[in-house]
Amino acid sequence: MRSLILLAALALATPATAQPIDPATKKRIDRLLKATPLIDGHNDLPEQLREKYDFSVANLASGTHRREKTLMTDMARLRAGRVGAQFWSVYIDGTVTGDEAIRQTIEQIDIVDRLIASYPEDLALARTADDIVRLHKAGKVASLIGIEGGRQIGGSLAALRQFYRLGARYMTLTHNQTTEWADSATDDPKHGGLSPFGLTVVGEMNRLGMLVDLSHVSPDVMRQAIATSRAPVIFSHSSAAGLNGHPRNVPDDVLRLLPAKGGVVMVNWVPGFLSPAVWRWDGLRSAEEARLKSIHRASTTAVAAGVKAWEVANPRPAVTVTEVADHVEHVAKVAGHDHVGIGADLDGIPYTPTGLEGVETYPVLFGELIRRGWSDANLAKLAGGNALHALRGAEAVAASMTAVAPSLARPTP
Repeated sequence: MRSLILLAALALATPATAQPIDPATKKRIDRLLKATPLIDGHNDLPEQLREKYDFSVANLASGTHRREKTLMTDMARLRAGRVGAQFWSVYIDGTVTGDEAIRQTIEQIDIVDRLIASYPEDLALARTADDIVRLHKAGKVASLIGIEGGRQIGGSLAALRQFYRLGARYMTLTHNQTTEWADSATDDPKHGGLSPFGLTVVGEMNRLGMLVDLSHVSPDVMRQAIATSRAPVIFSHSSAAGLNGHPRNVPDDVLRLLPAKGGVVMVNWVPGFLSPAVWRWDGLRSAEEARLKSIHRASTTAVAAGVKAWEVANPRPAVTVTEVADHVEHVAKVAGHDHVGIGADLDGIPYTPTGLEGVETYPVLFGELIRRGWSDANLAKLAGGNALHALRGAEAVAASMTAVAPSLARPTP
C-alpha cells in the first residue's frame, strides 16, 4: 500500500521540466528509503500551527488546508515522501529576547509534544541516533526538536540545558538578527564572529550532545564554531554560496573545513537561496513594494494591487528540482559526499521549487540524482546517513565530557 501511495505521489509531484521517474527507479528509491531513514533538518510546521492554524481542530492526517494556503506537511504526505525522521523547528522571532524568549520557546516545544501525542501511529519522539533507526524500522517518523536562534535561551545556559532535557537536539546560533554573542549572516556584525560567551555556548552544547547549527550565522561564526567545536556541526537548512552568493548560503572555504571534523550541510529549498535570478527578482520586488508604500501611505490595498501588477509584468523566474540537485552536487563536490543532507525548510517558506511543494516530494530529488548517476551508497548518505553520523559524533563527544561541570557563564553586558 505504501508503494502505491509513493507511486501516486511521485506521479503528481514530478514537475513538467523534470525527467519522469520510471518504475525501476521508483522501486530503487523505495528500497533505498526503506533501508536508510530520510532525515530532514528543518520543518516549520510548529510555527504554522502556533501562528496561523488552530491546532485544537487541526486535521493533519491528510488535507492540511487553512484559510491562507495549504500547509506543506501532513501525516499521509510524510509517509508518501518516505520521511524517516524530521527535525521540527521551534522557531520564535529573533527580536524576542530575555525571559520572554524562553517562555515562547517552551510553548513551541509544547506544540511539538502535542503534535506527536496527537498522531502516535505516525510520529514518535527521538532523542538519539539509535532512536531514529529504531523508530524508522517501526514505521514511524522519528521526531526531533531544533531551536532556531540563540536568543531563545535568553542568555542562560541553564535554559539551554533544560531545552536539551526537553528534547532539543540542535540549536541554530542566530536567526536573522545578530545576537548578544554571535553575528548573523543577515545583520550588521558586532563581535567579529562569536564573543567569548558564544564560544562557551558551543562548548556547553558539545558537553550536552546538542548539535551546533550554523545556518543563519555569518561566515566568521561558521569558521570559529567549526574550529572550536569538538563535535560535528550541521547547517540545518542552507545551500551553496558557490552557486548563489546569497548570505544564507555556505561559502566554499567553509565547505572545505567540514571533512576535518565532520558535519553536514542540509540543502535548503528556498528558491531565492538556490537561484541568483530569483534572488535578484526578490530584491526588485521588495524595492517596488517600498516605492509603492512611499506613494500610497494611506492605502495598503493600493500597495497590494501595485505589487500584484508588478508581478504580472515581471514573472518570477522558474526554479525546479534541477537547482536543488545542483546545490546538492556542489556541496558533495567541494566538501565530499559524506557532508551533504536535506533541510528543505518546508512550511517555513512562502513557495517552493516547482514540483517540490510538500513533504511527499523528496523522492523527486532522489530521482533527479539517480538520473545524474548517483550511487545507492551516496544517496543513502544524503538521505540520512550523514545526519546520523553527525548526531552520533555529538553523542560520542558528550560521553567523553561527563567529567566537565556545567558552565555557569553569562553573556557580557
